[in-house]
Amino acid sequence: MQKMSAEDGNRYQHHHHHSDTEVLANDKVPHSGPLSGPLNKRAGRKSARFNVPDSTSSKDDGYVEITLDVRDDSVAVHSVKAANGADLQEDPELSLLAKGLEKRSTVGASMVRNASAKIRQVGHELKRLTSFSKKPARFDRTKSAAAHALKGLKFITKTDAGHGWAAVEKRFDEITASNNGALPRARFGECIGMESKEFAGQLFDALARKRNIEGDAINKAHLKEFWDQISNQSFDARLQTFFEMVDKDADGRITEEEVREIISLSASANKLSNIQKQAEEYAALIMEELDPDHLGYIMINNLEMLLLQAPNQSVRGESRNLSQMLSQKLKPTYDSNPVTRFFRDTKYFLQDNWQRVWVMALWIGVMCGLFTYKYIEYRRREDVFKVMGHCVCFAKGAAETLKLNMALILLPVCRNTITWLRNKTKLGAAVPFDDNLNFHKVIAVAISIGVGIHAISHLACDFPRLLHATPDEYKPMIKYFGNQPESYWHFVKHPEGVTGIVMVVLMAIAFTLAAPCFRRGRLDLPKPLKKLTGFNAFWYSHHLFVIVYTLLIVHGIKLFLTQKWYKKTTWMYLAVPVTLYLCERLTRLLRSSIKPVTIQKVAVYPGNVLALHMSRPNGFRYKSGQYMFVNCAAVSPFEWHPFSITSAPGDDYLSVHIRTLGDWTRQLRTVFSEVCQQPTNGKSGMLRADYNPDFPRVLIDGPYGAPAQDYKKYEVVLLVGLGIGATPMISIVKDIVNNIRAREEEESALENGNGVGVNKTSPPNSKRKESFKTRRAYFYWVTREQGSFDWFKGIMNEVAEMDHNHVIELHNYCTSVYEEGDARSALIAMLQSLNHAKNGVDVVSGTRVKSHFAKPNWRNVYKQIAVNHNNTRVGVFYCGAPALTKELGQLASDFSHKTSTKFDFHKENF
Repeated sequence: MQKMSAEDGNRYQHHHHHSDTEVLANDKVPHSGPLSGPLNKRAGRKSARFNVPDSTSSKDDGYVEITLDVRDDSVAVHSVKAANGADLQEDPELSLLAKGLEKRSTVGASMVRNASAKIRQVGHELKRLTSFSKKPARFDRTKSAAAHALKGLKFITKTDAGHGWAAVEKRFDEITASNNGALPRARFGECIGMESKEFAGQLFDALARKRNIEGDAINKAHLKEFWDQISNQSFDARLQTFFEMVDKDADGRITEEEVREIISLSASANKLSNIQKQAEEYAALIMEELDPDHLGYIMINNLEMLLLQAPNQSVRGESRNLSQMLSQKLKPTYDSNPVTRFFRDTKYFLQDNWQRVWVMALWIGVMCGLFTYKYIEYRRREDVFKVMGHCVCFAKGAAETLKLNMALILLPVCRNTITWLRNKTKLGAAVPFDDNLNFHKVIAVAISIGVGIHAISHLACDFPRLLHATPDEYKPMIKYFGNQPESYWHFVKHPEGVTGIVMVVLMAIAFTLAAPCFRRGRLDLPKPLKKLTGFNAFWYSHHLFVIVYTLLIVHGIKLFLTQKWYKKTTWMYLAVPVTLYLCERLTRLLRSSIKPVTIQKVAVYPGNVLALHMSRPNGFRYKSGQYMFVNCAAVSPFEWHPFSITSAPGDDYLSVHIRTLGDWTRQLRTVFSEVCQQPTNGKSGMLRADYNPDFPRVLIDGPYGAPAQDYKKYEVVLLVGLGIGATPMISIVKDIVNNIRAREEEESALENGNGVGVNKTSPPNSKRKESFKTRRAYFYWVTREQGSFDWFKGIMNEVAEMDHNHVIELHNYCTSVYEEGDARSALIAMLQSLNHAKNGVDVVSGTRVKSHFAKPNWRNVYKQIAVNHNNTRVGVFYCGAPALTKELGQLASDFSHKTSTKFDFHKENF
């Protein structure tokens, strides 16, 4: 028997490789070449070629059944039959194959024994080869299904063979510099740029196994071979690599145990702990689907069939054309004329921010007016100006703006007032109430600038000039400052100096601890200074304002240069805002104590999320998207923290979902966890408890207005929640379903006549229709952890069941999973499709809503909505980390300017 050299074998395989185009052009799936597995090392002088009949043949004529008689010392072809059981006529190629097999068996008893296992493989290989020809029409790779699959099964992120290999080679040289040019298996993933080390190790084993490489290290030549295979763009090559990776014993078959192992590996690589725990159950599901004959194994064609299944959704021709037109419109344009470009950008800016612009312009204008008024007033006071010059003008001008800003800074945090104005008036159309906290911060910056100008002008200019003035120059100042002082101490010990210095120190503390790096605990300070970071430090330091405002009033009364009471205007600026704010705090105190709540249910979910279900106080009316403050005396009697309400207005209870992110939330979770138990009866959550008298006492204050509550003004809404930011969106989704169901019941009752079934105590239909305009909602929830989906599993299932008209489009994204089509998530995607088709449950989220992998392409999300809703105003509501705010806002602006669909972007900010 003649052996083929490695070079000949490579040439042989290359010659008989068929591309996707060739397969389709011939309308059949030919096979030729050596058999896979260990038998590839040997090839007979003759080889059989199996061709698929044309489409006119019956389905049973597509392949033949060859029975081999395998004994310890011989192998014989028992029979060759068609699939329908009929004996085949003499065929030259089949005769050659049979004789070749029998000839191999007579070489020698010892050789046969060694080769018996390999020859058994012939039967499986023949079956595998002929099974490709059973239903060739099913694998039409010209269609979108193949395009989707070809895009996938990537083993690396970048498959550019040029630049990709250069980077890999560079990393190889760095890693092996001290290792004699040998790359260890443990660092293979690092070298090729694959994050999952465990998955990279299994890929290494598969590639090494195919090349009979022993040991746990490879050289650069082997690495180049590995790289060429995993960066191969051919779907067949990728599929074969994936198959070999799963087929650990290289017998050309995948057993249930191997499926279980690869499911566990894929789940581990994608941080899907729930799937990892159920790997055995899911392996049985895959075998049940792909091995209906209970052979105990599956072949490569079974994987291909699963990967090339057609997508569920198709794009109509009209929508596709619209999409292409939008793509052309949204291409970045560069205007060479700077004047034209400036006017265009200015126009777009004003269109997007006109509410903010007029408020800021008014505020800055008033400040400039007050500064100018005071500057001119002291410029005309010749006795004062002669000694202190322009310094006193600057100091008094800045002081006037400080009075205004110290009054205004309280208004944006008067939440009850803002909520009332938002709900009961039309001012929301012109006043950007959503930016209340941003305006609060901007005013704080203006205060710090004003304090700087005022203090520097006095301390570095006014006081030194008074100290160094001649007796004649100082004489007019005696009525204001007394006898000419000899040191700074004279000014400092005066009430004006003491109050001014103390106020500056207290405001510096409050401003510093309110900075994001301190408030969010991002600074890595020594342990004794850790208490200076976090929300608690911010909360308590902000209450220093009580002392600051008291000192400010004293400071404004004990003025050096102003004697008449009606010119001491500080208290006039502060009277109304301080009174309003005191009423706000008093209202909060009384409302929380008058409206007690009872904790009805507690659940602690994965991801350190605490869900509290509590009784709804009488008269507590709220809108979806709003939030309330929560206080727990067992943790801290003085701290109140805001949380979005996750229940819907139609529910008879209130609920909040609280993620453990700081000291207060961590302690709150601890005190409730102590009275919780492990869940039973398949309920979700790590710990659960129904009503228990030992629950700590909880107070609530609210509800308060938020941007998301305005969703009812839009016919189409896009709801985006990042992690725990899904909380206000969940309430909105539930409310939309409740409103749609109520409207359908009313319309059905009216159709039946006499309003039968209509709730007589409900608001009039016209009022409902006027206040609720939403007809379509898109909800995107993006989270890192699989366990996060447990937070709202019941709600998601409820919405999926109730939304019969598909008004709400739900999209769950798990970013810990590699993008759809990546080899590391390929088996997860297969499993997801099988389980959802059979049981209607997604394996990632555990809900009826099928999850997506990796991050959404937000541009495509906006584009699809623009295609589906021409000439429509869409409300975009986002709650989550600030990182995504800029991207979503910019996309809303771009699509609004360049398409007929207008997107209004709103971000939750409380």
